[in-house]
Amino acid sequence: MRHRVAGRKLGLPSDQRMALLRGLVRSLIMYEAIETTEPRAKEARVIAEKLISLTKQNSVHAKRQ
Repeated sequence: MRHRVAGRKLGLPSDQRMALLRGLVRSLIMYEAIETTEPRAKEARVIAEKLISLTKQNSVHAKRQ
């Protein structure tokens, strides 16, 4: 049972999934817009929001993360 298991698999192995999401977030930051499927966008949104929250903090700990 998958109770309370966060994240989507997106039909990819974990290494390919992380590479895909990393590329989507990078493109989103560089070009301010991306065209992709809804599940991929929702998963990339989670990572992008965490990244944006980290950049707002001006601390050494946040910079190292």
